Amino acid sequence: MLKGRLGLEKARIPHADRHGLLWLSRGELCVIDGCLHFVRGKDSLTPGIDQIPHQAVSMILLGPGSSVTQDALRLLARHGTLLAAVGEDGVRSYTAPPLLPDRSDVARRQAELWGSPKRRISVARHMYALRLGEVLPHRDLDTLRGIEGARVKTMYGLMAQKHGITWKGRHYDRANPNAADIPNQAINHAATAVQAAAAIAVQAVAALPPLGFIHEDSGQSFVLDIADLYRDSVTLHIAFTAARQAEKSSDTVDRLVRREAATVFRKRQLIASMIDSIQKVLRMDEVEHGAGDDRDP
Repeated sequence: MLKGRLGLEKARIPHADRHGLLWLSRGELCVIDGCLHFVRGKDSLTPGIDQIPHQAVSMILLGPGSSVTQDALRLLARHGTLLAAVGEDGVRSYTAPPLLPDRSDVARRQAELWGSPKRRISVARHMYALRLGEVLPHRDLDTLRGIEGARVKTMYGLMAQKHGITWKGRHYDRANPNAADIPNQAINHAATAVQAAAAIAVQAVAALPPLGFIHEDSGQSFVLDIADLYRDSVTLHIAFTAARQAEKSSDTVDRLVRREAATVFRKRQLIASMIDSIQKVLRMDEVEHGAGDDRDP
């Protein structure tokens, strides 16, 4: 069990606003004497009971083996604390009921930038700069997508070579995803895991998932934008590491990807990093200091 009076300090991921995320699994989130508690092993003679400082965190993540009572939901809603059901170590995001967090600065800033064509392309160029490591002179989104796509193809080959994987190109059949070879399946599963982390980060800061700056059609466009910032450094690393492991393991590639993703997420504090990235791409520091936002990245 984690150390400390409540056993919770390592489960807290700090934000710039001093709020955080709280990870809980294998227990019941309930209310005891008017306070939020998490009860582990409630059917045993000596259950573990932790009082949850729900007013000090922005979001509670409930992992596998957990349940929540109606009283707990009412208490969370009353204090504007978000709740999400997630997979082991946050490698899946199943649901996040909108409990109306008491903040709108990020959403208003995102809508402001998205609603202006000039500012929108500026944010998109900023995101491409973060992904590609350089500021491209182009202002046409299709041109930027083409450049990024070509570099991604090269990166696939380099990562496969680095991990000793035979690479035959990127292939994905939405109707039959399991028809792909092991490396492609691993990329699919790794992308899903990283998107889950991005969804948690977007939900935690109360950003607007549909308003993407590069992706446009999906209801999770902004989630996909944030996830793509970590494609090279996280998604492909997880995928090719798992693909390499699959050559010597009897486990499914999905299980291997989940295991590797959980390790990488913890080591890199990925969700906290994504929250910082959201603040960066939306230039929230300019809002705080009243700076202009029409400049290019």
